Amino acid sequence: MVLSCTKTMEVRFSEAGVFKKIVDGMREMITETNLDCSSDGMTLQCMDSNHVALVSLQLYVRAFVHYTCKRDLSIGINVNTLWKMLKCGNNDDILTLAYDDGDILTLMFESPNGSSISDFQMKLMDIDTEQLGIPETEWAASVTMPSAEFQRICKDMAVIGDTLSIYVDRQCIKFSVNGEMGTGNTTLMPGGETITMQCVQEVGTLTFALRYLNLFTKATPLADTVTLHLSENVPLLVEYTIRDMGRIQFYLAPKMDEHSTS
Repeated sequence: MVLSCTKTMEVRFSEAGVFKKIVDGMREMITETNLDCSSDGMTLQCMDSNHVALVSLQLYVRAFVHYTCKRDLSIGINVNTLWKMLKCGNNDDILTLAYDDGDILTLMFESPNGSSISDFQMKLMDIDTEQLGIPETEWAASVTMPSAEFQRICKDMAVIGDTLSIYVDRQCIKFSVNGEMGTGNTTLMPGGETITMQCVQEVGTLTFALRYLNLFTKATPLADTVTLHLSENVPLLVEYTIRDMGRIQFYLAPKMDEHSTS
């Protein structure tokens, strides 16, 4: 496929499956957002409709096999529409996204052997949003663990209740749930390369809505590990590093009491 040098923005993934997994990981949380492009790469930041959770995506230029962005852009997309079009391509297809100063984003899929090329045009939206300033936080504790293990814990705990309690000290991280049918607890101790922990100070028990945590874990296929950053009285940060390509971060406000909306 011959890439155009006249487009305002044209980026190319070596495998469509990577971008499909990214969009799949956040499509149930946000419905529309701006995709921001600059010479440094592609970013996205959006809160859910309840203003309880925030997703932040950063893809470096090295995430693409081809990257051209002639000026800073903010492209308004409907996430579900984008997902439906992405499903039209195979995971191993080469995916090109192209934009040229209009209201259309072009998606082009090329089979690895070049025998098939499909293109789709998606209508863009005019979304008036401002980038939220995410303050630098001195985290009391950070825990890195296998992403599949965190996904399993959240899924299992959601069977018992709808609120997950997390407690961290220098020896362990403990996940607990208390529901009508009973209780559940999982305690993990750091050791080897499986679980690593950095605990500046003990973190009191924090509680979070399991519905959101289970939505975050849809990003599990993107990374082998996940890092939880915790401090009292600030949102939890759940961070997945996408190889050397970038990262996707989810922030979730703690539940202040049992009557909190989530």
